[in-house]
Amino acid sequence: MSIEVRNVWKHFGDFTALAGVSLKVETGKLTALLGPSGSGKTTLLRIIAGLEFADASDDPDWGRVLFHGEDVSNIPAGKRGVGFVFQHYALFKHMTVFENIAFGLTVRPGSARPSKKAIADRVKELLELVQLEKFGGRLPHQLSGGQRQRVALARALAVQPKVLLLDEPFGALDAQVRKDLRRWLRGLHEKLHVTTVFVTHDQEEALELADEVVVMNQAKIEQIGDPQVVYDRPASPFVIEFLGNVNRLVAGLGKLNISNKDVLYVRPHDVEIRRDHAPEHSLRARVLHVFSAGNYGRVTLQRLTTGEPLEAEVPRDQLRSLNLQQGDEVFVVFRHVRLFPKGQFYETDVKDETATEADISGGI
Repeated sequence: MSIEVRNVWKHFGDFTALAGVSLKVETGKLTALLGPSGSGKTTLLRIIAGLEFADASDDPDWGRVLFHGEDVSNIPAGKRGVGFVFQHYALFKHMTVFENIAFGLTVRPGSARPSKKAIADRVKELLELVQLEKFGGRLPHQLSGGQRQRVALARALAVQPKVLLLDEPFGALDAQVRKDLRRWLRGLHEKLHVTTVFVTHDQEEALELADEVVVMNQAKIEQIGDPQVVYDRPASPFVIEFLGNVNRLVAGLGKLNISNKDVLYVRPHDVEIRRDHAPEHSLRARVLHVFSAGNYGRVTLQRLTTGEPLEAEVPRDQLRSLNLQQGDEVFVVFRHVRLFPKGQFYETDVKDETATEADISGGI
């Protein structure tokens, strides 16, 4: 079941929540709406669900929501065939896990309501699917946060929705549980292939879990693409700054002769630290802090000429050989840079010892 949104606007008083947003989610895709608070991602999800409606327009192509080509813009949520999972579970506290999952089936009108046996069979199937087959008789307060979220997902799946929508589904959970549930949800999606859209502000979650990432900012879509594309080929300064840690330099860069008006971006894993034998386009920097736990160490530096901060990720074996101490002066070399001169995007692998301005702009 594909989802299409056409030129959707939404205002809450004087506040613009969505400004002409258009989006198409292909059948069976797992799509992330990613952005900071206030970017419009949850409003878009709720409009897809039918929990909110787009602003009215005389233009028939404005404010439309289509499921597999069928216009559902004016159909209420209960009739859209949508499964919705909230951040805070929204389970019925007085009902058992079994009763919570069965709820959507038991409240159907008589002719559409399955038999008690069919409902029981469906709930049993879902309990096995979400790996909670032994917990059907428990109440929500007797479960962990991760288990409650799996119950909420099973309840959404019980009615066999056309599309599955999740609003910050792991936001209320601690870091390790979030990671475990991300892997579990990805595996579940591979089994079911239900068209799924989920909202998150967690970049790692979106990049790890989704087939497609929709980056939103200030009521608009900044970029759409698969995780590798939006990370490696960001369409704007906002996207590169929002998607993971990045160094931002606004001053000229030695032999590369980058204009002071341009902004140079380099990921920490593309920053190389050398004690000596540095090329002409290297920077001089001072070591401020070394954090060596994990497979990669993180080194915080300060550029000597401008005072700009830098961060480098260095493999543990290299970090040991460098033997960096606070206050050490070192050379810094960038392996790969991204530049946004006058609103355009360029990137290049910096060629050691021979880098020139052409490597950054004209030579791409």
